Amino acid sequence: MHAPHKRAARRSTRPVRITVIAVGLALTAIPVAAYAGTPTHQAAQQPAAPKAAAATGLDDPAKKEIAMQLVSSAENSSLNWKSQYKYIEDIDDDRGYTAGIIGFCSGTGDMLDLVELYTERKPDNVLAKYLPALRKVNGTPSHSGLDPNFTKDWVKAASDSAFRKAQDDERDRVYFNPAVKQGKADGIGTLGQFAYYDAIVMHGDGGDSTGFSSIRKRALSKAKPPSQGGNEVTYLNAFLDARVWAMKQEEAHEDTSRVDTAQRVFLKKGNLNLDPPLDWKVYGDSYHIG
Repeated sequence: MHAPHKRAARRSTRPVRITVIAVGLALTAIPVAAYAGTPTHQAAQQPAAPKAAAATGLDDPAKKEIAMQLVSSAENSSLNWKSQYKYIEDIDDDRGYTAGIIGFCSGTGDMLDLVELYTERKPDNVLAKYLPALRKVNGTPSHSGLDPNFTKDWVKAASDSAFRKAQDDERDRVYFNPAVKQGKADGIGTLGQFAYYDAIVMHGDGGDSTGFSSIRKRALSKAKPPSQGGNEVTYLNAFLDARVWAMKQEEAHEDTSRVDTAQRVFLKKGNLNLDPPLDWKVYGDSYHIG
């Protein structure tokens, strides 16, 4: 398993839009427990058959859908995250090609992991022939062995449900699940878990000073999380402060609007459960989930 250092956000190259993107979602707000494992009802008097643990945070399907749209607004200037499986380009951030629903990069290892998984599941896929090249360019911005047809073949692969499923699974394994697990361990709710997820998406968790674990450590030096008896809002403000600091360490991340005019807006409103309606801005573009 690689420990990817993530890339710069995919800012739209077109002029800032002035229209509001609105997507109406028939989502039912589902309360979350403040802490992982907090009981929500009395145990039934009769023994019940074992069941899978219910989702109590960002892993609730409705909230996960919101998370995907929030990230897509920052990464792709669109709420339609499902249209991004076929996305691929070099955004000149020294991480090679950036592609797919979470910005898998040819230079950071997560794209290699993805194509390896896809090939394990479907050996004759259109991207399998690029594995030797992906291994060679890992850790570099090089396209050696990938051009001229890799981008076209990526788009072809995106029409395959097996490849889309592989993207979903790698997103969850490397980014989403670790963020939710750590968020629940820290006693933070849905919004906090999303703040963790968005940080891992952008910065990775490779152990460097701007990686997710370092951001969290910086926040912990300023405030205690609820699991340690701290106030959730105070801790999340400390985490977002640390996140902004990390973003400003790299020129490509200097626009911190995905925190300032999105996550911070929800926090100021006390929307710790990330319940719709949600209104936010990224790079000056306005978005709405209702």
